[in-house]
Amino acid sequence: MSGRFSHARIIAVEMLRGPDHIAMRIGVSLVTACYAARMQAQFPEEQSKKGDFTRQEDAFRDWVKRDGSSPYQPENDRYHLYVSLACPWAHRTIVLRRLKGLEEVIGMTVVDPVRDERGWAFTNEPDPINGFKFLSEAYLASDANYNGRVTVPVLWDKQTKRIVSNSDDDIIRMFNSEFSEFATNDYNFVPPELEREIDELNDIIYRDVNNGVYRAGFATRQQVYERACKRLFDALDEIEKRLTNSRYLFGNRIVEGDWRLFCTLIRFDVVYHGHFKCNLRRIFDYPNLHGYMLDLYQQPGIAETVSVDHIKRHYYMTHEEINPTRIVPLGPIIDLTRPHRRENVLS
Repeated sequence: MSGRFSHARIIAVEMLRGPDHIAMRIGVSLVTACYAARMQAQFPEEQSKKGDFTRQEDAFRDWVKRDGSSPYQPENDRYHLYVSLACPWAHRTIVLRRLKGLEEVIGMTVVDPVRDERGWAFTNEPDPINGFKFLSEAYLASDANYNGRVTVPVLWDKQTKRIVSNSDDDIIRMFNSEFSEFATNDYNFVPPELEREIDELNDIIYRDVNNGVYRAGFATRQQVYERACKRLFDALDEIEKRLTNSRYLFGNRIVEGDWRLFCTLIRFDVVYHGHFKCNLRRIFDYPNLHGYMLDLYQQPGIAETVSVDHIKRHYYMTHEEINPTRIVPLGPIIDLTRPHRRENVLS
């Protein structure tokens, strides 16, 4: 409505229509105002006024180094990993810890899947290292002035009693290269000859897919949501084409980037498609992407890292701004054990 019309003139017009019409309009206005007041971001500090979700930077970025350049040396049973089975970022670290054979070297504790205003909690599985009740205690023990969002994963140093890193990017690289003395698997997920290309593709997939689902799901404006959703599916379309003649992202060799993508794909049809409104297509509707996801899921040890129950309960019960009833859907029914038929793809 043009700014030339004052509220007084609008009310005068409404009065000519009768008191019942005025009451109806006032009621509608009050409902609209209440709804608008409830429409707040999941993480207000990370939301722009235009409705964009801008993820906070990782606060702890120290490294475990085997070359002596860091005070954090790779040692057996010195470090502990705090994770959520629901979180895709934490899932990457669980996968690399499993694949590199570091489970006896680096302990791990899983936080509860449902997070309230107090943050990630240790209720179902007590914290055996520090006796923390909430993961926020680890953050405050490392920085008494920390006031950002508490996130997983967390790599904790039992010796100095502080967080080494809460960056999944850094932690999976540490697991890949810095604990080789203790790892039971020497497979390199970031081979030097592919490192630059892996990093470049990682950046694109992070921007448009890994974080893209969140930019769509946490958008608070229609145009912002549509832009993020379109960019997400444009990226998925391109990856589908790439996988036509390539079993994995880089030929027949599984690299770090495959696992970074997998942790988003495995959650897509279960929560992102419905809960985050990323519903132009399912991963099931992409023959190559779906087979690729099944192929990775069926690699030895990976199925044990996936908890559909934790994933669904976390998203549907934690994001009350998106799902205020906190009802967790029964579906979808997915079969992750069906043949993937990716072994016949020629790279």
